[in-house]
Amino acid sequence: MTVTPDDRVLDPKTSMGAVTLRVGDLESMSGYYCRAFAMEPLEERSRDREVHRVLGRGRAPLVRLIHTPDLPRVDPRQAGLFHTAFLFEDGSSLAATVYRAAQDPSSRFVGSSDHLVSEAFYFTDPEGNGVELYTDRARDLWVRRGNEIQMATTPLDPTAYLRRHLTQAALDAGPSLAGTVGHVHLQVGDLATARAFYVDALGFETTQSAYPGALFASAGGYHHHIAMNTWNSAGSGPRAASLGLGDVSVTVPSAADLDALASRLRTRAIPFGADGRSVSVDDPWGTHVTVSVPDLSTEELMAR
Repeated sequence: MTVTPDDRVLDPKTSMGAVTLRVGDLESMSGYYCRAFAMEPLEERSRDREVHRVLGRGRAPLVRLIHTPDLPRVDPRQAGLFHTAFLFEDGSSLAATVYRAAQDPSSRFVGSSDHLVSEAFYFTDPEGNGVELYTDRARDLWVRRGNEIQMATTPLDPTAYLRRHLTQAALDAGPSLAGTVGHVHLQVGDLATARAFYVDALGFETTQSAYPGALFASAGGYHHHIAMNTWNSAGSGPRAASLGLGDVSVTVPSAADLDALASRLRTRAIPFGADGRSVSVDDPWGTHVTVSVPDLSTEELMAR
């Protein structure tokens, strides 16, 4: 197969899919994501001793929870999840979700920031998984320097934001308002190895490399679909089995994109699995990544 320049990067229409979390208390965690983030159960299935439950908004899966109570809690210093970032269409939808999350007694609010490209609010769920709720600024307001997009972390007053954007209509709409997984932020052992895997092999393109201890990458000129940092996990090796991140999901437009990805992985001697509708691979720290074609059914999601 002849490799063209476009075969080296992911299609511009690439997006992120539902994140999988292994949880110790399925009912508590499911209840929390439904109350705090206005999600609802979409599908449930038992597999041996595990129970898999998909939550989302409308019919869009946002998170899959796998009940695995025998696993230890997440070590915050190991590679894995920094946060899952849920993207909302506008300020009122974001504000309604932030308000719900802030009101929930199981939430831990950890801050809010203006990132120039987006406005974001951060929480920690009851089992220690990070969650970002955010909305994007219009792309024509993003500042680009060469191939990189300027991002920063500046203060964002949550009270003022809610006062400006919160509406009763958005609160009442609940799960009917759209939401997506906008990006996933990972903890890794070192950035050079992360770049070799997520940029060179998977095919994301670097969008910001100047932020201390972090690397941001995307497809199609987005500010980032994937981020990697070493702030807590510098030098960490392969992940031990634990609660927390189970799978990072990426959606590409067609089977041809899966073929190009498989070629990149073979060239680098990276083991992977493929079934015609998805490619599954582990990153250098054992974080599982599934790249699939669109319209993945909840049944296929359950079967991973």
